[in-house]
Amino acid sequence: MNFNAINIGKYLLNVLLPKTCAHCGLDLHYLEPSPLCPACEDGLEPLPELHCKTCGLPLNDGGQACRDCRGGGPRSLALARSAYVFNPQLRSLVHAFKYRAREDLAGFLAGKMAAALAGFPELAPYNFSAAVPLHPAKRRERGFNQAELLAAGLAARCNLFHLRGAAARTRNTPSQTALSKAERKGNMAGAFIISKPELVKGRKILLVDDVATTLATLEELASELKKAGARSVAAYTLAREP
Repeated sequence: MNFNAINIGKYLLNVLLPKTCAHCGLDLHYLEPSPLCPACEDGLEPLPELHCKTCGLPLNDGGQACRDCRGGGPRSLALARSAYVFNPQLRSLVHAFKYRAREDLAGFLAGKMAAALAGFPELAPYNFSAAVPLHPAKRRERGFNQAELLAAGLAARCNLFHLRGAAARTRNTPSQTALSKAERKGNMAGAFIISKPELVKGRKILLVDDVATTLATLEELASELKKAGARSVAAYTLAREP
């Protein structure tokens, strides 16, 4: 073992603040880079091969599209994909990241997204990344925008051009968690503006966020990007609600 000054510092910090698994609470070795124990990390579920080719929703049976996308009208989002299914292990990680000020998890999560991106060649043409913005009040409360950290980390690992600050949130919308699909869509109406249209025009943009449920937020932002001249907009999230 390399007992250099950095490792000694990590050991002493671990004595004071022991590292534990973000899901099950098991003690972690002080040099363990993952925030999950091996069993919980193995429990992360990649997006299954059987998923809707339009919105990326995991499917229980055959076919190319989910019920909502089958025969549906045109959308602003060309397609959506996610690195993982939003299962209990990942839910614990995302909760710690967003609500317990675990900004340090951004690198690990962006790395997971980057590793999974190669499995979606349909996203390869989208070489500009943009994050779903937070309202300034919510960003001040949280201390950071989790989507911005993921988008920047993904761009650095996958040679994407990151369009920082291309869009802004104009309404501090209520949480989407308890809303129906129709209510989510109404909740997001008019929530975004494109603050830097010169960054958007003519480009294929990959929207990045932490969790996708009904895609209402991503669809609304994609609509504004298309109005501002984006050539095409796709979405890539860390997790997808099954």
